[in-house]
Amino acid sequence: MSHTYTLYELEVSVLGDPDSFRCSHRPGYAFSVLGENITFMQTTQFSMYSLAALLPLLPAKQRPTSDGDWMGTEHIVACPDPACGAQFKVKRLGRVEYSNPKY
Repeated sequence: MSHTYTLYELEVSVLGDPDSFRCSHRPGYAFSVLGENITFMQTTQFSMYSLAALLPLLPAKQRPTSDGDWMGTEHIVACPDPACGAQFKVKRLGRVEYSNPKY
């Protein structure tokens, strides 16, 4: 039995026309998800409401999926404010293998 698992590193970035944004997003603002850690760029701000909406999706996006699974094929998430035109692109980067320290 293997005690290792693979996760994708992720980059989440803001997309869209800033004229349609209602929230404080700016195109190009981004953060990375590396293992369990979220890393923000020094100049990036990120709405806590948008982050709260994205957080439940990120662990699922980190896991390898079957070819037909929508979690592996859909990469754009809308801002949780229905009046805001911002979108977030969740891009899978490289895969990293981890081991469970309990074994």
